[in-house]
Amino acid sequence: MTTTAEIPSTATPRGTLRPVPRWAERVAHAIPLVALPVCLWRLPIAFGFTMGADLGEPTWGRVASACYIFGLSVLSEAFALLCFGLVRPWGEVVPGWVPVLRGRRVPPFAVIVPALLGVLVFTALLFDWVVTTFQIGGHATAGFSNDWWRVLAATVSGLFLAWGPLLLALTYGYYRRRCRPAGRP
Repeated sequence: MTTTAEIPSTATPRGTLRPVPRWAERVAHAIPLVALPVCLWRLPIAFGFTMGADLGEPTWGRVASACYIFGLSVLSEAFALLCFGLVRPWGEVVPGWVPVLRGRRVPPFAVIVPALLGVLVFTALLFDWVVTTFQIGGHATAGFSNDWWRVLAATVSGLFLAWGPLLLALTYGYYRRRCRPAGRP
């Protein structure tokens, strides 16, 4: 007897139940790439090089600040790689190495809701970046030793914030694959 938690044996060559559109596959690969420049930008700051910014003295001490910045970079890239779950089988079926839940179907909204929360966070960050970068409403920005550092900082952080719209598109593609009947566009 088949239960609703079991997965039918008709899987695509990629292992997903329905084919992943090529654009979604490309977007999933783009997300870690747009996160990488800002993660690499942060690493020298973790080790004391200010990257041209007037950061002042760290409030928690140098070691704690370095651990925080390094950890933030690693965590950002880990979350970016986690977006592959929207186009891979492990976003639809719990992998076999998970002891109790292995092989069970992942409820679509258990993936969609956290993804949409991520979209909301990145949308708020994008709004804040636009306001501070373009000094809308008199917001102050961090001082930089020259305009080249300012342009580089704005470029890598602006690229990072493309993550929100990319994640929204990827989440919509996941929703269409998982929640719509097979014949509907």
